[in-house]
Amino acid sequence: MNLSGPLFALLAFGIFATHDVIVKFLGAVYSPFQIIFFTTLFSFPLVTFMLMRDATEGHLIPKHPGWIGLRTVSAIIAAGSAFYAFSALPLAQVYTIIFASPLLITLLAIPVLGEKVGIHRLGAVVVGLAGVVVVLRPGSADLGPGHFAAMATAVFGALASVIVRKVGRDERTVVIMLYPMAANFIVMGILLAFVYQPMPVEHLGATAVISLLGFGGGLLLISAYRNGDAAIVAPMQYSQIIWATGYGYLLFDERVDRATLIGAGIIIASGVYIVWREARLGSKSQTPVLRTRSRGSTAATFRISPLLRRMALRDSRE
Repeated sequence: MNLSGPLFALLAFGIFATHDVIVKFLGAVYSPFQIIFFTTLFSFPLVTFMLMRDATEGHLIPKHPGWIGLRTVSAIIAAGSAFYAFSALPLAQVYTIIFASPLLITLLAIPVLGEKVGIHRLGAVVVGLAGVVVVLRPGSADLGPGHFAAMATAVFGALASVIVRKVGRDERTVVIMLYPMAANFIVMGILLAFVYQPMPVEHLGATAVISLLGFGGGLLLISAYRNGDAAIVAPMQYSQIIWATGYGYLLFDERVDRATLIGAGIIIASGVYIVWREARLGSKSQTPVLRTRSRGSTAATFRISPLLRRMALRDSRE
């Protein structure tokens, strides 16, 4: 077995967890809108230079404007919700809720992709969503805006991922990636007028570091999928709960409660089962989870699926 793929993935998700720690630190002082604006600003040159290597002919007008518009709106909501959730909730709890995203991808694949989900995967989704209920403990714990933001991150991140699967083969990579970034920059720039606080240079530098970590983690994730089997690499995302537990304890004095641990175990087991089931079905499944090969979208990360598809096409021609 080639271990480089899983190792690259573990490193990538460790970097993403560090990215989220800085978001949490800044979120204690600044509005998520302000943090997203500056991380998007610093991410633009990095992603643009990478996309300059795209030699496919075409223009920047989407072939599926409705789907690209819906994906852009979903990406904006997912980014804003994620940044707010990390600033408002313990890291481990945010990750546990966001881990429901692969389950939601499986459900959304039914109406959006026409995927037929059998009783096994449907049962895994139901069990996994029950794990989310365990974490949230409605009725016995107060649910705040942070909980709803984390849930919105999972829902709209899943929707954005499924849309990429639907239109990714028709749309240019630059269209899929730059539209959400440009929209984030414009929308957050407008909202910035209402929430702006002056930032010392070290905090401004921290937003640049967020951008670098998101970009670097994305490149490592590309290497992971190019060097490893998707069925092995995909579950590595759940390693973030380990990073979250460690960072939360050491930096924020956070403790993981029993409900979060139990719920995380249920959600992770369900997600791993869905990945295993899709890998086992092979060509009989459209594999919406396995082929949605990106971390949940935030302002400083980029979707790697279109890049992997472009690389695979280039390799096939050589």
